[in-house]
Amino acid sequence: MDRSLAGAATNRRRFLGLVGLGATAMAGGGFLSGCSRPAGTQGTATNVDAVSAVLPRYQPVDLITPDIAGVRPIADGYLQYPARLVKAVTETPGNSSEPITAMTPWWGPTPPGLDRNAYLQAVNERLGVPIDFSVQDGNTYADKLSAILGARDVPDLLCAPNWEIDKIPRFSDAVSALFEDLTDHLAGDAALAYPHLASFPTGAWQYAVWGGRLAAVPWPTDGPFPYALFYRKDLTDAAGVQAPKNIDELYEFGKAMTDPGNGVWAFGPVFDMVQMFYGVPGSQGGWRHRDGGGLEFKYETEEYRAALEFTTKLFTEGLVHPDVVESKGSDTKQLFNSGRLVCFQDGVGAWRGMYSEQRQITPTFDMQPVPIFSATGGGDPIAWGEEKPVFYTFIKKGLSAARTEELLRVLNWCAAPFGSEEYHLRQYGVAGEHHTIGDDGSPVMTELGRQEIADQYTFLAGRYPAIVQTADVPGFVEDLLGYSNETVKYLEPNPWAGIKLELPANYSRVLQPTEDKIRDVLRGRRPTSDLDQIISEWRSSGGDEGRDFFAQALEDNGR
Repeated sequence: MDRSLAGAATNRRRFLGLVGLGATAMAGGGFLSGCSRPAGTQGTATNVDAVSAVLPRYQPVDLITPDIAGVRPIADGYLQYPARLVKAVTETPGNSSEPITAMTPWWGPTPPGLDRNAYLQAVNERLGVPIDFSVQDGNTYADKLSAILGARDVPDLLCAPNWEIDKIPRFSDAVSALFEDLTDHLAGDAALAYPHLASFPTGAWQYAVWGGRLAAVPWPTDGPFPYALFYRKDLTDAAGVQAPKNIDELYEFGKAMTDPGNGVWAFGPVFDMVQMFYGVPGSQGGWRHRDGGGLEFKYETEEYRAALEFTTKLFTEGLVHPDVVESKGSDTKQLFNSGRLVCFQDGVGAWRGMYSEQRQITPTFDMQPVPIFSATGGGDPIAWGEEKPVFYTFIKKGLSAARTEELLRVLNWCAAPFGSEEYHLRQYGVAGEHHTIGDDGSPVMTELGRQEIADQYTFLAGRYPAIVQTADVPGFVEDLLGYSNETVKYLEPNPWAGIKLELPANYSRVLQPTEDKIRDVLRGRRPTSDLDQIISEWRSSGGDEGRDFFAQALEDNGR
């Protein structure tokens, strides 16, 4: 989604930047019994050939030519909003007049309901069928999602964030019991009846398969990278300090920009990015093939040990902000925005929103990513990433074939890409009511638009991603595409690509406690010599079980 509002924070920051908060998916009853998988759950892995057999046939939709082409899977970039829009859906999607119920998340004030919302009424008129949304607080969406699944009381259309699904025990059972099998409607050439859905990358559809059947419509990601290392270029320019190009320069950068007397420290959280600089594996959390056969996890590699020792040195020498040292829950964004923190890692999706918001407060604010580099200088860095969708939309099981097809036509309309009339209405509402057109030709939201639009239709279906320039963040498209197209060269190949995995219970449970122990090492609460003991505890408590599981998944798929 690329609504960047002049004078207001973008919605991208509100939800994509929240992935790391870790809201717990609580039990709702029935087949849902807790926030982690029951003891004894061995995990499951699908067969790639079986998944491939049910995928939609890919067919691109080209409405307008990008100004900067993204190197796939990077999104294309557009330097201005198109003056002329294309009508991408010629027929009215709905024909039953039967209201559609839908549940979506939102990170902001709850918008008015259907009877008091001119935006919903305008879009529903175009759809030919009314959608009645239940918009839920994104911060507690896991609770609501688990509750309705446990009660087996789902709406016609249900939006589920991928990070919440991963926490729900036996989610595949919920899929089988509650949601429609979409295989016959979308597999192969059948998807061509819904051309905007068929334009989604195949890599996104692979994750929408449960139990060998196509079970959801994905929202394709507009960027594969989980993190970038951001720095305050306006502050470093004023200090005459350049962005680091190797690990030694990163250390010197920290010493140059740390000034405790004036309440400024160089670093917040940076450990994940340091791991990438050192070439630490990230596939499926950190697995790779071991030289000589078998698999090894990142904890067991020399690259990880080197990254840990380097990052520990940053903490030991006082180059990390004390709020970060004392608590894993410090507000690093606020520290960064206020200039008390110069460099930290964050999701790439948070970049535009923070940049836009802070430029309204500090016009010189300049937030840029450090170009990825190799710590050793003797090889390439590794950029972690994947094509996993951001959201999935499920259709309620037991509806008639005609009703399911109507819902798919609605989702196809919602998926119309940038440059279309449908995209414009979905994102910005009615001209003169929900938005005006700025001097640069881009839509500018009105107060009514900010009150009524909560991306209700956007959450129902993804769209082929596009990054669009807006006046509030000049140069952003060039900066983002420049960084992304360079970084994608180092995107780590994933040996498990296309294999749908549900992890063993013991392995899932041991990951966070182990990360907590390593956090104590980073902060000096435990010596680095404890790493061997931590690894041994991880292996015996589920790590080796995970190794066997991932190895078997590769063997079963001939990899």
